[in-house]
Amino acid sequence: MKVTIDIPDDLYRQVKAEAALRGLTIREVTTRLYRRWLREDEGGKAREAPAEWLRSWLDAADEAIRSAPAGRSAREELAAGRNRLEGE
Repeated sequence: MKVTIDIPDDLYRQVKAEAALRGLTIREVTTRLYRRWLREDEGGKAREAPAEWLRSWLDAADEAIRSAPAGRSAREELAAGRNRLEGE
């Protein structure tokens, strides 16, 4: 898609010169910048890919399970309490 944008002349000249030094076209530079911008959050940090985000949550859950104290789980405690109340 072709678009027209208005940027300061001096900025365009600097970008064009730097792109030429790197063997890139203005189009390649612009496309790269748009793609990078879409991958970043508002603070400028790269967004995690969904798979990485999920993996980090699963790793945290595994660690929580490993460090949990011995004994019944919260689910087991609730079931025992429910069963006790239903028996009355």
